[in-house]
Amino acid sequence: MATYVVLAKLTDQGARTMQDLSRRIENARSTFSALGAELKQLYFAMGEYDYVVIAEAPDDETITRVSLAVSGQGNVRTNSFRVFTEAEALKLVEGLS
Repeated sequence: MATYVVLAKLTDQGARTMQDLSRRIENARSTFSALGAELKQLYFAMGEYDYVVIAEAPDDETITRVSLAVSGQGNVRTNSFRVFTEAEALKLVEGLS
């Protein structure tokens, strides 16, 4: 499974309904799972983004579907990207001159 970081910003709707945070987190976990991904960690953040999610998915298409499904619920807008472990990065650069 590939590792992804999903950065999320609250929408106005999401900010108004923060009392539902626990339910929304569980709903996000279910959405990830139902679409073939796994929400590994969720962090509430300060700054430009309100949440940082560490997830695993088999491919870019899966994490894109998850991001669209979560964003479609109206509480957050997401920005997802693939990250590589140190070992994966070393393997990627093998043979470069």
